[in-house]
Amino acid sequence: MRYDPEKIKRIKEQYPPGTRIVLDFMSDPYSPVPPGTTGTVRDVDDAGTLHMLWDNCRSLGVVPGEDSFRVLSLPEPEQEPGMTMGGQNQ
Repeated sequence: MRYDPEKIKRIKEQYPPGTRIVLDFMSDPYSPVPPGTTGTVRDVDDAGTLHMLWDNCRSLGVVPGEDSFRVLSLPEPEQEPGMTMGGQNQ
């Protein structure tokens, strides 16, 4: 299977590690994560799968476009050492 590199890049930018999501529906018929489960994105692979650490200790990945979920929060941007919130050096 061939993946669109631009699409994968957008997914990685949209769901960086640390993003918190809540699952609405998972299309996995054998072992789905229950709807309403919350979790944290650990990584996005080169196929666009979001590798998750679910709050119920599961680790099944989420596939955008096949599974339904909502973003709860994005990770806090990292500050450069020695900088304050206003961008002033300490």
